Amino acid sequence: MPSTAGSTARTGTPTRPDAAGRVRRFGAAQRLVHRATGYLMLLCLVSAACLYIGPLALLVGRRPLMVTVHEWSGIFLPLPFLLGLLSAEFRADLRRLNRFAVYDRQWLRAVRRRRTAPGARPAGKFNAGQKLYAGWLAGAVLTMTSTGLLMWCTGLLPLISRTSAIFVHDLLAWAITFVLIGHARRALGDPEARLGMRTGYVSRSWAETHHPRWLEEDGMDVVTDESDTRPSPP
Repeated sequence: MPSTAGSTARTGTPTRPDAAGRVRRFGAAQRLVHRATGYLMLLCLVSAACLYIGPLALLVGRRPLMVTVHEWSGIFLPLPFLLGLLSAEFRADLRRLNRFAVYDRQWLRAVRRRRTAPGARPAGKFNAGQKLYAGWLAGAVLTMTSTGLLMWCTGLLPLISRTSAIFVHDLLAWAITFVLIGHARRALGDPEARLGMRTGYVSRSWAETHHPRWLEEDGMDVVTDESDTRPSPP
């Protein structure tokens, strides 16, 4: 039976619409984890650029400070994710990201064949591209943290040379840079998605266009009158 306003969806996220009829996409935990991870990732990339790009290193100077900023921002990078696990909403979104449905394969086929017609790219709360991106980035962060520790504490794993750790770390850093640039470009091209990450709410029309299965799966019943946002009587 569909959830009514103020009820809780099967995934654990409250489906409370606001007075404007928008649907709730992210809670505070998801938004804070995303923001904190983004800031730490930016610190890592900027400090790395100040260390490895010659002209920028000469311009900024303060190499010991840049080394310290890079090391500690990298160590703290998994922390927002770990703290986010305390939130039921965050854990529910992780389950969504880890679940690859039949319509996700349809989404990938539609992207590969460049189909843009309405309904050609079915998606739940997260589309297949977002799921692949999240999985890849999680693995990349773990690898970067591990190789960074091996570079910092050379005796941690004697069988792995510091040179090998540096090679993997540097190569993956470039890959992360390009992937994050692509992520930022996609976000800049979708103001509604940015609004959802900033405020937690998106319009019903955007959700129906880009994530129709999300509304179906959660049984969202959006109201447009402020007086109707009260929970229905049992």
